[in-house]
Formats: sequence, structure tokens, C-alpha cells
Amino acid sequence: MGLKFVAWRLTGSVALYSDAMESIVNVIASLAAFWAVQVSHKPADNDHQHGHHKAEYVSAVLEGVLIVVASILILNEVYRSWGEPLSLEQPWAGLGVNAAAAGVNAFWALLLIRVGRSARSPALVADGRHIMTDVVTSLGVLAGLVGAVLTGWTILDPILAIIVALNILWQGWHVIGSSVNGLMDRAVEPDEHMRIRDIISVNAKGALEVHDLKTRIAGRATFIEFHLVVEATMSVGESHVICDRIEDALRSEIPSVRVIIHVEPDDEAKLPLGTAAVPFA
Repeated sequence: MGLKFVAWRLTGSVALYSDAMESIVNVIASLAAFWAVQVSHKPADNDHQHGHHKAEYVSAVLEGVLIVVASILILNEVYRSWGEPLSLEQPWAGLGVNAAAAGVNAFWALLLIRVGRSARSPALVADGRHIMTDVVTSLGVLAGLVGAVLTGWTILDPILAIIVALNILWQGWHVIGSSVNGLMDRAVEPDEHMRIRDIISVNAKGALEVHDLKTRIAGRATFIEFHLVVEATMSVGESHVICDRIEDALRSEIPSVRVIIHVEPDDEAKLPLGTAAVPFA
């Protein structure tokens, strides 16, 4: 962020100003995400008996608000400079500093994505992808400003700033949309749903059927619940062994999973019984 503001001060470019404003959003959003992740890892208590996982959406809402504010500030700066676009004062020095900032961001983005995937942290992966978007924006601004310097078309500077502002708003739309989906208890993606079905089927030996599988995502946690049909004569202990086996398998494959299994007798089955595999209804 500091390097980008230095680049703006060297050149006076409104496009580099817009790039620096986007970095302010990134820094504040990262701090908010750090706080939210800390809160989301707190254990459940009497007031939050299902945990604090949705705290991560607080940072997403804040980021959405900051994105709107940054876009307004950028467009205001564009309005002020549109009538008389200024020639860049020290173009090559400023562009060099901004390129260095893009390189630093690319390093951190790749590191966050790699570590996030290895640690199975959606928040880290999302933050890394967000910073990588900033890298792409910076590269686009650099390419455009090089063209402006070589051609003398100073109008390219405010035009690039408008593009950056619109890109930031587009990012904000996705950030807010993602947080709303989380607050509305969105289900897992279809391919993840099928993976969960497969894990349950493989580890449900001794049961007769599984039905009413439901999922929801709350921050980094995935909540899974379903009905497990067993023979009416099966003991509680035997059915509990099956449930434990399924829960252990899900926990080993899905990070921060919470599983609720409702055991039912065979007269609650929804499909004809007697098949070799445990069917889903």
C-alpha cells in the first residue's frame, strides 16, 4: 500500500491513486478477516451454542462497505481531473515503484493460496485470491499508463481510473453476495454434496438406507445432517458404532465439519430394502 501511494505521489496519476485506494481496502479487509478468524475459532458457549463460525461474514460485510467508499473516492478524483488530465510528472519512476508493489502482492497472494489450501482454510484462500485480483488490476493499470506515456494520450489516465473503480465495485458485489449466501445457510456445492454422499455410503455398512441429507456452510464450518435407517431389531450400541464410523470418516475428509445423524427403524425407509449397497433416498 505504501509503495502504491509513493508511485501516485511521484506521478500524480489518478489511475495509480485508484490502485492505491484499492490497497487500503485490501489492508483493512485483511485486518478485519484476521479478527474474524480469531473470533470464529472460539469454542461454543451458552450464548453461541453452535460456535462463532459466522463471525467471518462480518469482515465480508465491512469489506463490501469499504469497497463502495473507495469507489466513490476514486470517481470523485476522476471527476476533478477529467476536464484537464495532467501529464505524468515522473512516469517511469512511479511505474517502477508500482510494479514493485505488484510483485510483492503477487508473492503474498501465491503464499496465502498455497498455505490456505494446505491448512484447509477458506478464509486464507479467499484473501489470497482477492490480493491476486489486485495484482491483475495493477498490471492492467501499468500497461495502460505505459501506453499513455508513449502516445501522450493523457485521457487514458482517468479512463483507467474509472475501469479500476468499476472493477472494485464488481469485486464488492461478489464479496457481499458471498456473505449473504453464508448468512442464508447456503448448502455446499453440488460436487461437494456428491463427495459427502460417497463418504457416507462407503462407511454406512450395517445400515439399510440414508435419506434427507442436508448441508449448510457457516464460515469455515460445514454442517451435515441426515437420517440413517437401520433394522428395527438393531441395538442402540450397534447403530451407534455405525454413526461413529461415518462421523470419523467425514471429519477426516472435511475440515471443521459438524455431523448430526437421526437413526430410524426400517419401517421409515423410503426405498425398497434388500439392495447390496446402502441406498440414498
